[in-house]
Amino acid sequence: MKSLKGVKKRNTILLYIILSVMAFVWVIPIVWIILTSFRAEGGAFVNYFWPKHYTLHNYVQLFTNSQYPFGRWFLNTLFVSVISGVVSTLFVLSMAYSLSRLKFKLKGPFLKVALVLNMFPGFMAMFAIYYILKAADLTQSLLALILVYISGAGLGFYIQKGFFDTIPYSLDESAMLDGATKWEIFTKITLPLSKPIIVFTALTAFIGPWMDFIFAQVIMGDNVQNYTVAIGLYSMMTKETANSLFMSFAAGSVIIAVPITILFIVLQRFYVSGVTSGSVKG
Repeated sequence: MKSLKGVKKRNTILLYIILSVMAFVWVIPIVWIILTSFRAEGGAFVNYFWPKHYTLHNYVQLFTNSQYPFGRWFLNTLFVSVISGVVSTLFVLSMAYSLSRLKFKLKGPFLKVALVLNMFPGFMAMFAIYYILKAADLTQSLLALILVYISGAGLGFYIQKGFFDTIPYSLDESAMLDGATKWEIFTKITLPLSKPIIVFTALTAFIGPWMDFIFAQVIMGDNVQNYTVAIGLYSMMTKETANSLFMSFAAGSVIIAVPITILFIVLQRFYVSGVTSGSVKG
């Protein structure tokens, strides 16, 4: 018995050591980019980790450089991500609930077609999408980005549908016997029990447009004022400006991580409470 406990203790210690090493490796790049954003010495590449001098000039330069309007890019990205995130979340949840609870003739074929379509990455259609937007005179606009992100959101319902399938249908039947409509069942019964998947959907719907580069680059072209942060920061790293603006580039990388971090911290509380309440009610 003692030897078995000793083996378990050694395995636990080994597991903690492995996890600590992995956490250290994961945190190092984050620490480096934060330190670089405060580095006073110029140059994209230096042979030391800790800056010799610290400054806030990199952050000031990031918002005062007229050639690279980071403030405008940040607001563009925030606007597109919020609008796309809210609408996409509503679309995905509505699709998932409909396909989980409603019965209609083409439900099976539709699920198969949607599964096949999800196997192909979205950027395969980006040139077709670009010419469609060009024909509608919507290229190089934030509205075009919002339409692109929203239009493809509905097909990403499989995870959400799987979650709705785990909610007992007997709850719906009991509510219908009491005279509740489908909308009332969805809003007053299903959604309160679905906080974890709502949080997951909202996070992914916001992070997608926030971090996207390919579609934004193709659609925006050379319209610098409508750039998102991903394109804007990329445009800062040229042969001529790499050494002088690399620290500001690092500062921009730190800033764009702030909204996602705040959103995750705020929504995590609802995710945990949703899991807890769901397990108790189940």
